[in-house]
Amino acid sequence: MRYAQGGGLTDAGRAARERIRLQAVERFEDGQKNGESAAALRVTERSVERWRRQWRERGEAGVLSRGSPGRPRLSNAQIARLERELERGPLVHGWVDQRWTLARVKTLIGRLFHVSYMVEGTWLLLKRHGWSWQQPARRAIERDDAAVEVWKKETWPRVKAPRRRAVAGSSSRTKPGSR
Repeated sequence: MRYAQGGGLTDAGRAARERIRLQAVERFEDGQKNGESAAALRVTERSVERWRRQWRERGEAGVLSRGSPGRPRLSNAQIARLERELERGPLVHGWVDQRWTLARVKTLIGRLFHVSYMVEGTWLLLKRHGWSWQQPARRAIERDDAAVEVWKKETWPRVKAPRRRAVAGSSSRTKPGSR
């Protein structure tokens, strides 16, 4: 189910929905019909049908909330271990340089905990635990400032795209100025 706010329910919203489902269970036990239950609870008949089916198959547990679909897949102990491993650096884990990329962190999580994350999920996990993207504090030793200046003066003007005209052009072949 999608929500207009662009996200899922909060814990309070999920609890409110669960109370409605439990009220529906009480109505099922009293023998009330789906249409009557839907009208009284101000939900769709289709939802009541789905809840009744879940209630028949698994009892009251079938209609209870399963929690947030975006719940973290790593425990607090696993996250603490991940942070320790990240602080050790990428060299220790077999990469040739000292950069942690999201793809590398994703791979590390898979190796350590046998849990699969997408790159976007890896970023959200790191951000949630106080990690942020970084830029190098110092310039590389190998950087040649003179060569950079030569490139800026000689190569860049040749490859740079020309500026667009300030006035709008016309695609009309009949316009006098286009001949």
